[in-house]
Amino acid sequence: MTTATPLRTAFTELVGVAHPIVQTGMGWVAGPRLVSAAAGAGALGILASATMTVEELRAAVREVRSRTDAPFGVNLRADAGDAAERVRLIIDEGVRVASFALAPSKELIARLKDAGVVVIPSVGARRHAEKVAAWGADAVIVQGGEGGGHTGDVATTVLLPQVVDAVDIPVVAAGGFHDGRGLVAALSYGAAGIAMGTRFLLTSDSTVPDAVKARYLAAGVKDVTVTTAVDGLPHRMLRTELVASLERAGRTRALARAVRHAAAFRGLSGLSWAQIVRDGLAMKHGRDLSWSQVLLAANTPMLLKASMVEGRTDLGVMASGQVAGVIEDLPSCAELVARVMAEAHGVLAHLRSLDSLPPPG
Repeated sequence: MTTATPLRTAFTELVGVAHPIVQTGMGWVAGPRLVSAAAGAGALGILASATMTVEELRAAVREVRSRTDAPFGVNLRADAGDAAERVRLIIDEGVRVASFALAPSKELIARLKDAGVVVIPSVGARRHAEKVAAWGADAVIVQGGEGGGHTGDVATTVLLPQVVDAVDIPVVAAGGFHDGRGLVAALSYGAAGIAMGTRFLLTSDSTVPDAVKARYLAAGVKDVTVTTAVDGLPHRMLRTELVASLERAGRTRALARAVRHAAAFRGLSGLSWAQIVRDGLAMKHGRDLSWSQVLLAANTPMLLKASMVEGRTDLGVMASGQVAGVIEDLPSCAELVARVMAEAHGVLAHLRSLDSLPPPG
């Protein structure tokens, strides 16, 4: 456990962690090693389950528990065909927190809460926060446009205060955070903590290959882009040759590429073609997507796996928050959390000192 001075907020009280920091559930990245390291440092570590089978998830949960007795969470896709089975696993295994990338149903929230699981959906708009709060969610993670992966176009500094004013549950801010100054800024907006993805990806506890981490560290702020070429949805990632080629590709080439990736994902996940297409259609969100985009929406995990697991920066996509452009090192999770908290307490002390300054003139 980190020796950083704790900072109590409504979020830390809710989930039972020392520090108001969340390590987000990034596919192929947030596995047992990273999650247990983040949890052991006093943050809330969250396992990414979308890229795991149910049995792999069960094994991962038990591995985290074997490494730490600190609270941790599991991230789920609410629209997954086996979501109910995964929820049952979370309940049976005594996982403290269930987080969701898409809004879970009212019934799913109630089932988890009845079992004592804390429910924390991620949202990208005020109306989504209002909806899940009305359905009984315990807290929300609000991601502004600076955040990595699927993201919106409203900056955190605009979106966060809107959500804080709209709901009466703890709000965790995501998108653009990497240090203690950001934590204090989020608290000043009324948030109860921050969530970080890219910053935890770029730690020594992350299993992402060194060559991929080097690409992130070399990136400048302008090297992080938002594209719809991967799956038809706005997706923030590092600009690479693959991204450029997808943006240049015609529909025929894009469809052929999508079918190849979908076939690989089918073999890995055990899903049928019908399930892959159904999951892809579920991600359309009313958008007019081509068939290649529908398939890519369902098999984007394979594009992430190529980079995050296999180290193929030429064949994979690298989801990234804009903060990649200002991150320069690879601390351990314990070092990172201790640093963030030390910076936050330093900033808070400075702000308190301003009250004792004599008036001007």
